[in-house]
Amino acid sequence: MPIGQAHEACLNLTMSMKRHFSHPSPLPFSPHQGVLGIDFGTSNSAIAWASSAVDARLLPLEGASTALPTALFYNAEDRSTHFGRDAIAQYLSGTEGRLMRSLKSLLGSPLLQEQTVVNGQQLSFQDIISRFLLELRTRAHAQMMAVSGPDTPAPTRVVMGRPVHFVDDDTERDQLAEATLLQTALAAGFEQVSFQLEPIAAALDYERRVSQETLVLVADIGGGTSDFTVVRLGPERVQHAASLQAKGDDRHRADDILATTGVHIGGTDFDQKLNLEEVMPLLGYRHTDARGREVPSTVFFDLATWHMINWRYSPKAVREAQDLRTSYADAALHSRLMTVLTERLGHRNANEVELAKIQSSRTGGRATLDLDLIERGLQAHISADAMAQYLRDPLSRIVACAQDCVALAGISADKLDAVYLTGGSSALTPFQDALRAGFPGVPLVEGDLFGGVASGLACSGAAAQA
Repeated sequence: MPIGQAHEACLNLTMSMKRHFSHPSPLPFSPHQGVLGIDFGTSNSAIAWASSAVDARLLPLEGASTALPTALFYNAEDRSTHFGRDAIAQYLSGTEGRLMRSLKSLLGSPLLQEQTVVNGQQLSFQDIISRFLLELRTRAHAQMMAVSGPDTPAPTRVVMGRPVHFVDDDTERDQLAEATLLQTALAAGFEQVSFQLEPIAAALDYERRVSQETLVLVADIGGGTSDFTVVRLGPERVQHAASLQAKGDDRHRADDILATTGVHIGGTDFDQKLNLEEVMPLLGYRHTDARGREVPSTVFFDLATWHMINWRYSPKAVREAQDLRTSYADAALHSRLMTVLTERLGHRNANEVELAKIQSSRTGGRATLDLDLIERGLQAHISADAMAQYLRDPLSRIVACAQDCVALAGISADKLDAVYLTGGSSALTPFQDALRAGFPGVPLVEGDLFGGVASGLACSGAAAQA
């Protein structure tokens, strides 16, 4: 598969099953009577516009695609900034510069305020997130002007999605993460910013397509988090909420949401685990020296984690890796590690892992990782059986979180009408297999995996301002 196609493959993975619930409309935008919904994701982001609680349209962000990889590339050769698939392609083509991905994972972390030099400028990672949100707003505005004319004002109202937990078991850091995301949205030019839980937004999107009362477990499996909501949905409940709102009652749908849970595990964790199991051993992970001591593992965990890879390219980190030579009994393994660091191949390797994960999930067979740039002829492989084995623990934790949600709702699983899937990582075959085992007999319903949350956020915002 050509370089830079990982995200396109991820989007295509579910296209044959995906139902297109939200379609761009030719009707003009009315910025004073609508709101944007932004699903700022760990791996992909999407935007929708809604002028009512039941009418949302996804906005194209990169060509015809409504899903934009959450990635920035700062081109050091011409000092330009690139986003999405373009950013990833620039980096993987060998252009000199800095690639930033999985920035959402830094929310709530002290690393968010760390300064880094980008094209001669000192920037914090919070600044970089603001720059990405500004680009989303700019692209949304361009779509609005294309439909409604050049005098259409830029959107100022936005509902931002947030996971149930930015940080597990740490309320203070979780609140800090939301406050920081608020600051980044304001810095990007938005004036009225509110938040909605992502699984609730997905439920509201799903509700636009049900014709009778339905009890649903919403499973939102993204790049960084897995969130669940048990909710009662249906046309009569929409009408009841509208009636409450007309009377000034701000309870909205609180009575319909029976439980919400979440865990900080998602698609990037799957990629990290596969990277550690199949690629990092080729660089010395779990390798022992002549006295039976393992090579220190921190460098391998960082190289397998998207948002930590850049830290391993610093001169200090490279020197530390060079000093590990005495910990290796096999000099060839250490040489490969140094090649990855000096040639800055960490992101390329992570991209190969993501591609192989998608291919193996789609075909049920074995996928090959091309590591030829590390060493001629070097390869790794991911099979469907191995992937299921490697991911057994994180998937069991995710399914346990889903089961906890149903238990908190005070119902038994057999009372569910469906498990509604959204988020790109919910398409992974081992996850769906684990979910079926955890909820036997409950139908799995795939929604718009990459746009459903954004649509639900926009509808939520439109309902609130009605």
